[in-house]
Amino acid sequence: MSKADILIVDDEANTLASLARAFRLAGHEATVCDNAAKALELAKSRPFDLILSDVVMPARDGLALLEDLKASGVAAPVVMMSGQAHIEMAVKATRLGAMDFLEKPLSTDKLLLTVENALRLKRLETENLELRRRVGKQELVWTGEAMRRVMAQIDRVAHSESRVCIYGETGTGKELVARTLHEKSARSAGPFVTLNCAAIPAELIESELFGHEKGSFTGAAQRHIGKFEQAHHGTVFLDEIGDMPLGMQTRLLRVLEESEVERIGGDKPVAVDVRVVVATHRNLEEMVEAGAFRRDLYHRVVVFPITLPPLRSRKEDIPALVDYFVQQVCAQNGWKRMPFASNAIEALQEYAWPGNIRELRNTVERLLLLAGDSIDAATVEMALPRRSSGTTASKVAPQAGGESGPLAQRVAEFERANLLAELERSGGHVTNAAKALGLERSHFYKKCQQLGIDLKAERA
Repeated sequence: MSKADILIVDDEANTLASLARAFRLAGHEATVCDNAAKALELAKSRPFDLILSDVVMPARDGLALLEDLKASGVAAPVVMMSGQAHIEMAVKATRLGAMDFLEKPLSTDKLLLTVENALRLKRLETENLELRRRVGKQELVWTGEAMRRVMAQIDRVAHSESRVCIYGETGTGKELVARTLHEKSARSAGPFVTLNCAAIPAELIESELFGHEKGSFTGAAQRHIGKFEQAHHGTVFLDEIGDMPLGMQTRLLRVLEESEVERIGGDKPVAVDVRVVVATHRNLEEMVEAGAFRRDLYHRVVVFPITLPPLRSRKEDIPALVDYFVQQVCAQNGWKRMPFASNAIEALQEYAWPGNIRELRNTVERLLLLAGDSIDAATVEMALPRRSSGTTASKVAPQAGGESGPLAQRVAEFERANLLAELERSGGHVTNAAKALGLERSHFYKKCQQLGIDLKAERA
């Protein structure tokens, strides 16, 4: 049985002592509390695996505590117990969200079975959430030497608690590597929680990472548990950490040093046990020298760096990747599988893939939509952007649009081609595309609107 962190609430000192002793002898952690008000504060300040509470207590009883716990967003399962149990009380407790209702006196076997059931339920809920998250997600697929070296690094570091920094261009599979590290680690039974630092507005990233209390700012209608608390006993993956604001880097450093977070509006720190894995497409060393990334944070997160090769450097993997994506796309859409001719695979291997694996996956889906009875080099040519087919990203710049027509039309076509190309390079990330073109984000949006570019479609 797994080790559990249990909060016991009862106004009788003897009951607290005997229950705590029974749980500790079974290898669990036990925290005791003799009143509902203090229990609520404890449950809000740290994540328990189970809360065991008496019903009849002075001042505020266990059912009122149960209501408070649910209203405060405490996720731990709650088991009620009472020496004055009756059907109406048990029904009310269940309706309020109690996982179980036990009648005193309690047997040790029954208690331990209840803990085991609570842990099993929590594990099933976590696995179910993880399965829902992974539907339609791709796996690491490889056959060549470049990725063999990467997999060897993953195997070497996965079983440790070392922090890992994954470098790689957009679309190379950094989150998949982070997930693989988690699944191969001793924390694999715990949650894997992700946050893309570039996708969250600066004013919201603190709340997303560390959580907030109800009413702590305008719009905080209820308590929110941050990513670090969600990842307790598991792994938190911070994607594009190079885009994290400097002020937030300071707070993250404190969390890494002290292993505790403080929610916005909270008055007590919350202990968290997480492994941190980060990723970025940026050069963090250059950012440190430029003052855009904290040097002390750099040394905290870049303990074991892993660099993912771009797809253009691992073209031997393309046949296996194509086969995997064909299976995935056809299964999701209920389509019949289409064969790829050898010249189609060769044509795909000749392309430079500025959007890397993400672009290849989208191209495979496009090919399946365009195909008749089979997919050949001509079909590939139709599906790929109209660019020169060099082997580096610098050789895939868009060409000018129409060669005839009014100047304004030619300029518009050229601008449209450049915007689309930069969106593809950035994997649909508007902020990065705008930066690369030297435009404000708002100006980039207006340009896309003027030129008839559907950003939702480009991100898909």
